[in-house]
Amino acid sequence: MVDVRHLLVEYAQRFETEGFLLSDPSWFIHQVNGRFNQETLGLVASCLSYGSRKQFFPKIQFVLDCSNGDVHEWVKAGAFATDIPDDAGMCFYRLYTYHTMNAFLCALRDLLVDYGSIGDFVERNAADGLGAVKALCQYFSAKGVGPIIPKDTTSACKRVCMFLRWMVRDNSPVDLGLWTRFIDKRTLIMPLDTHVMQEAARLGLLDSKTASMNTALKLTSRMLEVFPDDPLKGDFALFGYGVNH
Repeated sequence: MVDVRHLLVEYAQRFETEGFLLSDPSWFIHQVNGRFNQETLGLVASCLSYGSRKQFFPKIQFVLDCSNGDVHEWVKAGAFATDIPDDAGMCFYRLYTYHTMNAFLCALRDLLVDYGSIGDFVERNAADGLGAVKALCQYFSAKGVGPIIPKDTTSACKRVCMFLRWMVRDNSPVDLGLWTRFIDKRTLIMPLDTHVMQEAARLGLLDSKTASMNTALKLTSRMLEVFPDDPLKGDFALFGYGVNH
């Protein structure tokens, strides 16, 4: 474990840089001003972040362009309905039709109207990282929105965990640290997908075959051994390990 520990620390330091942003969806949250816009675009961007970056980056950019950078107001005022109409016959991105995206944005609009911001919602409904994942899943599930946000935490909820990393972790050139006051970064959960699971298995950190929340929690526990104050440094470490091997 000593060699793995040193390797993880080295890769985390090498890859958590401003340069990381250039090819990562987290770049978009640095293109808007103000906490509300960063939270709102962050959630939308994280939900679209699957598949090929060449394909989903333009979809996030579309949202940014349509809103003229004021994503929070674009959603809260319902202006998205003009740009993303309720049309089940049109594909927006892969599994998401325009209807799917419209329904998601309608639910997000309700959240913003009722709570003021995503951060205010999370602060009122969660005390830690797992609680925040559960609260977001439950809210959108109650609105009948799928498949954009998982209905519960049976799966690893990779994109929700990634969104929380962006919002909570501080002292980072990548993550924003907006929610450090009410969510402790030590309670965040590793964003887990098949690729991350494979890299973790190669390093002897995991032996699980299923990308479930239980597996994500196991990997997070291993990362806490290496980074006790900030386990999601391990996200950058595994990314770097994957790039170099």
